[in-house]
Amino acid sequence: MTAQEYYEQGNEARKRGQWHEAINSYIQAIELDPESPAVEAKRMLDDIMAFYCKDMYNP
Repeated sequence: MTAQEYYEQGNEARKRGQWHEAINSYIQAIELDPESPAVEAKRMLDDIMAFYCKDMYNP
């Protein structure tokens, strides 16, 4: 898959509320293309997760 396809897959997962799948797809996109829009999408999703899911980061 291309970076763009991983990015789009991440967007679809995010829309379904599958946060981990979305993050993993964004990471794959970033590995293939460090300039991908997935960089910003992952950063925003990380911010959302840090705000709403504090227990995930502080077990």
